[in-house]
Amino acid sequence: MSKKATTIEEQLELLERRGMLIKNPSKAKEHLLDIGYYRLGLYWFHFQVDHQKHIFKKNTSLDDIIKLYYLDVDLRYLLSKYLYRIEVNFRTKIVYHISNEYKNSPTWFMNPKIVSKHFINDLPNIYNPTFKRYNLPIKKYHQKYINDRYAPAWKTLEFFTFGQIFYLYKSLLNNSLKTKITKLYAINNLKTFKNHLRAIINIRNICSHSGALFDYHQPKGIRKIPNDYYKAKGRDQTSINISLRLILFYLSKVSENRAKDLENNLQQLFEQAFKNDEVKRIATQQSQLDLLG
Repeated sequence: MSKKATTIEEQLELLERRGMLIKNPSKAKEHLLDIGYYRLGLYWFHFQVDHQKHIFKKNTSLDDIIKLYYLDVDLRYLLSKYLYRIEVNFRTKIVYHISNEYKNSPTWFMNPKIVSKHFINDLPNIYNPTFKRYNLPIKKYHQKYINDRYAPAWKTLEFFTFGQIFYLYKSLLNNSLKTKITKLYAINNLKTFKNHLRAIINIRNICSHSGALFDYHQPKGIRKIPNDYYKAKGRDQTSINISLRLILFYLSKVSENRAKDLENNLQQLFEQAFKNDEVKRIATQQSQLDLLG
């Protein structure tokens, strides 16, 4: 596409010139108006045999690309609710165990004897006027306790994002306390736990911001999952396959039933999507999925 805006008709004409089969022009227009040329391009990229000239593989149909797109949409939607379970569980463990460790410091997250100065210096950027205004329990707390700079941890941390909670965890000065948290997830190594949580948060952010997920690769390889059932068979420790297995492992530490639910739902999702040979070829090639056995 050039830098000049194009009409739907021009977009369809261009795709056909590049070798894409448009079996139903009317439906194709609906897809382009609904999803958008650029977003669909994230998926039809994998159907091209010449990325410089944007030439499609012979017999590539827009219908195949739409099926791959909806596999990705359904995968993000499915993962979101289970990732939320992991997020809430992690937050709860942080609030409960650390607040009880420092009973005399209800705002321990701003105590320089407990967390790093770097986090404390960043805290005003998190706990800012917008944070206090739009999180009603925090707003009510400050209306009642007008001289308090921060609400107690069990109120404040409920409104931190997954990434902010993870940042706080990493900023704890007591490594023994951090290890106590990791062991609740059957992880004994701090570096491994940080690596795992970072990877899970990366997936969560993609799901939240509607990024392409099926071909996502982690910036850093995922460290060994300490459970043979969830370990990937291949060597690639960055693919979405290993990320899914990591999510399943951590979810099993929250609820074995929920982990089984997710595994079954993933299998059903892939079985349905992989009825299309091209979708199966591209998805397995990019993600190295082996969840179907």
